[in-house]
Amino acid sequence: MKTKFTVLCGAALLVLAAPALAQNYSTAALPAPTGKVEAAKGASVRRVDKALDAVIAPNAKIEKVAGGFQFTEGTVWHKGELWFSDLRANKVYSLSPTGKLTLRLDHAGGVDSFDSRFYRGSNAMVPAPDGTLLLAQHSGHRIVKLDDQMRATSFLEKFEGKALNSPNDLVYAKDGALYFSDPPYFYNDPVAGKTDPNKVVGTQKTNNVYRFKDGKLTAVITDLPRPNGVGFSPDGKYLYVSNTEPKSQVYRYDVKADGSVTNKKLLADWTADKGAGVPDGLKVDSAGNVWATGQGGIRILTPEGKLLGQIILPEVSANIAFGGADGKVAYLAGSTSIYRLPLAIAGQKPMYSR
Repeated sequence: MKTKFTVLCGAALLVLAAPALAQNYSTAALPAPTGKVEAAKGASVRRVDKALDAVIAPNAKIEKVAGGFQFTEGTVWHKGELWFSDLRANKVYSLSPTGKLTLRLDHAGGVDSFDSRFYRGSNAMVPAPDGTLLLAQHSGHRIVKLDDQMRATSFLEKFEGKALNSPNDLVYAKDGALYFSDPPYFYNDPVAGKTDPNKVVGTQKTNNVYRFKDGKLTAVITDLPRPNGVGFSPDGKYLYVSNTEPKSQVYRYDVKADGSVTNKKLLADWTADKGAGVPDGLKVDSAGNVWATGQGGIRILTPEGKLLGQIILPEVSANIAFGGADGKVAYLAGSTSIYRLPLAIAGQKPMYSR
């Protein structure tokens, strides 16, 4: 049995074959998401170190700019707008600075439909060197390439002859290599509530971070139980990786000349911290500070792991993106909503941002 992957772009329609899922789940009764700029109730910035003032001005206010989603993820600044996935609704949207919301892709995870309590839609996006946009698909177990007309072609599907688990986060290095995490969240069962994070894996024996360059796919990290968010320091010397579970941790690696990584360093451990959320999405600003989601909100760390502050939202945040014309806006994916915060410094935009 096959299902469809539907791409919306005016009247254009493209259907790709993809493996089917066992169950459907109707979301017709849910209200349609909307874009609306308003004050973010219950959101705040907790300042731990005075140095945070150079990153986020003391008078900066958090706004809510869109809402009504099921679980926002995969945020990226692209073509003057914020693009993001609704991971559980199987869709991709874009949001303009004025709050205009556009549905860009339906069935974005690689299948027609699935029980929306599962995290089986699309996730991260990143602009590629040739001007296309790469999209991670949990249900498709692959990364696809989308051109300007949103026509999709397969980009990466297998490692050593076996399907990928569920590609999650994507980032390009300065040498043009693509790095991405591949945890097994397609296979988790949040409905049954019996998932053992120590045992669940997909078709791959380990949940890896990969490097792809010159047609060669290499597993550069194989010992993390749940690698998730990935990001580079501005000079490209360090790779940061979030580990979601069973321990809530962020690691830093030295990047070698050949693209492999070494000198694994534990940057932060929030396993014992209280609050909703887990280490998930991760971004690095132009000063080298690491913005990482986790229990209780988004933490901002120096390259050595010193905590500068924490952004607290009224819901769980799974990802961050830097945008705006000058890169001085932080967009925060807050599960059912998208928030934004003006910055005093620029964040890093994707390597091939357009």
